[in-house]
Amino acid sequence: MNKGIFSFLIFACTLLSAQQKPVQIAFLSDVHFQDLYGSFSDNDFKGIINPRTGKETILRTMDAQLHSTRIFNENYFALLKALDDIAKKGIKIVAMPGDFSDDGQAYNLRGLHRILEQYHQKYGIEFYMTTGNHDPVGPFRQDAGKDDFLGQDGYPIGIYSKEGVKKSGNSIITKDIAESGYLEILNELKDFGFYPKKQDLFWSTPFTQYSPKDYSYEKALQGADYTQRMYNVSEGFPVPDLSYVAEPVQGVWLMAIDGNTYIPKNTKENPTNAENYTGAGIGYNNVLTHKKHLIEWVKKTMEEARKNGKTVIAFTHYPMIDFNDGATKEIKDLLGEKKWQMERVPEEQVAQAFAEAGLQIHFAGHMHINDTGIRKINGRMLVNIQVPSLAAYIPAYKVLTIQSPDKMEVRTEVLNDVPQFNELFPLYEKEYEVLQKDRKKTVWNKDILKSASYHDFMLFHLKELVRLRMIPGDWPKDFIEKTKEFTGEDLLLLVQTNKQLQETRIHKEAFKKWKMEDLIFDLYKFQSADELAKKDIPGERLQQYMMLEKLFSKYEGDDPMILNLKSVFKVLSLLYTGDPADHFEIDLKTSSVNRL
Repeated sequence: MNKGIFSFLIFACTLLSAQQKPVQIAFLSDVHFQDLYGSFSDNDFKGIINPRTGKETILRTMDAQLHSTRIFNENYFALLKALDDIAKKGIKIVAMPGDFSDDGQAYNLRGLHRILEQYHQKYGIEFYMTTGNHDPVGPFRQDAGKDDFLGQDGYPIGIYSKEGVKKSGNSIITKDIAESGYLEILNELKDFGFYPKKQDLFWSTPFTQYSPKDYSYEKALQGADYTQRMYNVSEGFPVPDLSYVAEPVQGVWLMAIDGNTYIPKNTKENPTNAENYTGAGIGYNNVLTHKKHLIEWVKKTMEEARKNGKTVIAFTHYPMIDFNDGATKEIKDLLGEKKWQMERVPEEQVAQAFAEAGLQIHFAGHMHINDTGIRKINGRMLVNIQVPSLAAYIPAYKVLTIQSPDKMEVRTEVLNDVPQFNELFPLYEKEYEVLQKDRKKTVWNKDILKSASYHDFMLFHLKELVRLRMIPGDWPKDFIEKTKEFTGEDLLLLVQTNKQLQETRIHKEAFKKWKMEDLIFDLYKFQSADELAKKDIPGERLQQYMMLEKLFSKYEGDDPMILNLKSVFKVLSLLYTGDPADHFEIDLKTSSVNRL
């Protein structure tokens, strides 16, 4: 070849490479989709009439929402808003790290399929999913139902898959409320990553044998079949594993890891008995003991990626790194081993196993929190990015921009305003009236219906969740009783005398503006939103918290209450000063994560 032509081709290829746009991927986790406007295939019930819109609506009660770590209804509108945002940004790849449904019922899966297909057809968005512990709830289909749907008269009604399951008298029976297993989910949502797409440049599973060099769509299609994706979770108990890796654009491998581990409760039972399996909520701790083939698959895939010059971005439902910013020991000492969802914190061996397997970038959900975890092990860095839920505070999704194989940018997109988020409020008004008549129940705060934005609504949801569930469930009763009337000034005077305050020129009156309940609420804000919580806490109060943390840290007495408060401020400080979790850059060459 002519030397001049060869040099020109080299230059042209270099120029073309430099002009290529960075690859962007949006991550939408824990959508917990329920189809407000869906229908059942075997029952005419389509919900109750909303007086504001005239629409028939299938929804859960506000009381149920405010006792749950997720909402069930308004996230329908939040999903549409997020997808509209993504479409406007021109992003063509969306990864969904599990809990895309709320218990995988057939009517919800159909509704989700319909919405995702609309955005695919209209905007060319390609969706790639992996499963969470709510989709499926167990490896195989099982009868189920809920007793907290809202009835037309404001009272709850039940919807069940068969008569034997139902708990309440006023109920609807439909097979479409049963909890789908892997097979049903695969059949309904195969177009969204679980099966190869014709345009994918590569697609494989932990069980396929071909390499990128001998890849073909036909081979991938055969390997995608349900029967080809089984492993023994225990001897004689074959269950599905829907993990896969796909190459949606040249040079980028999306690794969808199915982290669900459903372990048999009784090894003498029939392997097909859906009720004989534990839930998968614990996450990767069970992968280490019962799903080791995933670690080997990740290692093999990472080696293949390096040989072929591919950038691997992994996503799973479950975190690989402790998400409490180093506060886990303090939280356990303060509240106990089984509070604050401690059983879901991954052991350090999880990060070590996947870092040693070569994994570097991992997106996760499950915890409904905004967080970044970093581990550097034997010269390798693993970054775990926690994607917030659209159904909890702080409602947001993440956008990854791959600038180069070594440099990536992560941005958190918060959903402050969501059209139609208050569309169901007239129905909750009726529910509230009914609840007021029943004096046996704690009534939720009606002021949530005054929320001016989706952000405010989700913040109010967290506040009620803390009041109705977290404080009664997580915190020692005597500690709450002793401190509930304390103001910031009272807390200050526990560790400082008036003379010391005068000497240090600390104005105790300024601490009177908040009480203990505000402190605990702010603690949960930080747990949920990380650094984004700072926007929802007065700046003066944040400064006072940091001042109190320093003062309590010097306490060396043995008063149990003050020692507990010392732990509270230590936890708050650690959550306040965690790794970048809003807008940051990952530099794999220098093994650093830098706030932008």
